[in-house]
Amino acid sequence: MSSSGQHTRFAPDRGLTGRMVGTMFVIGLLYVGFTGLLIALLRGAWPLIVLISGGLFVAQFWFSDKITERAMGARPVTPQEYPQLHGTVDRLCALADMPKPRVAVANSDMPNAFATGRNPQKAVVCVTTGLLRRLEPEELEGVLAHELSHVAHRDVAVMTIAGFLGVLAGAMTRIAMYGGFLGGGRNNNDQNAAIAALVIPLVSMVVYAISFLLTRLLSRYRELAADRAAAQLTGRPSALASALTKVTGQIAAIPTKDLRQAQPYNAFYFAPALSARDTASQLLSTHPTLEKRLEQLARISAELGR
Repeated sequence: MSSSGQHTRFAPDRGLTGRMVGTMFVIGLLYVGFTGLLIALLRGAWPLIVLISGGLFVAQFWFSDKITERAMGARPVTPQEYPQLHGTVDRLCALADMPKPRVAVANSDMPNAFATGRNPQKAVVCVTTGLLRRLEPEELEGVLAHELSHVAHRDVAVMTIAGFLGVLAGAMTRIAMYGGFLGGGRNNNDQNAAIAALVIPLVSMVVYAISFLLTRLLSRYRELAADRAAAQLTGRPSALASALTKVTGQIAAIPTKDLRQAQPYNAFYFAPALSARDTASQLLSTHPTLEKRLEQLARISAELGR
């Protein structure tokens, strides 16, 4: 994997690169190990398992950005429709010396933004109508710089793949359970089938739990890294801090039903879709606390002041 921020003026982040490589290595090992276990326990069905696991992985890698965009309601927009938005992205891309991603808008009152795409050439940066309505131009610039740093550091692709492998383990288990592969085929006696029926779901749960925790840890770190990179690129950490405070406060007031619909995609958002009451969710949140993010921006502000 290339070092974070390669070919752009976004500050490289070795801590982020190390964590991304480590996360992908561990999750890749888990995935290979889990597929190997399925092949060992379901000997007669191994060609189908390899086909399904390989096919799903390739599909995820190539189409994840499109799936995410569609699920989050992103619609590509032209510079004629949103001149200020495009202008800000153009300016930031020139400042960061990076290719301009596609620009999209999601029709949602929840003030938020996200970036997705497997590489900087295929990336899309999306903001909600709720965000555009509420933020001042310099606050919007801070949010967009944060999202563009995710694209430059390539952590979007890592998060997408890492998050998917846990889900894939569950999908393969269901296919094995309900596809009749645990029945007593020619190569399997009833005892083997019983062992497989017990072991596979347990291992699947462990794979999911480990990948869930690893992606949470990586996600929290990458959000702090994006805040840091955005503040350093724009030289205005206070504008980003102001946007963060505003967005987090306004999200808490969005109806719970709308927040629940957005929560599966929290790892991609600028700020998580959580109400003020979601304390349990905050413990397992994809993002560091608002206090921690503001603290870091205050430190950067002091450093820039010196």
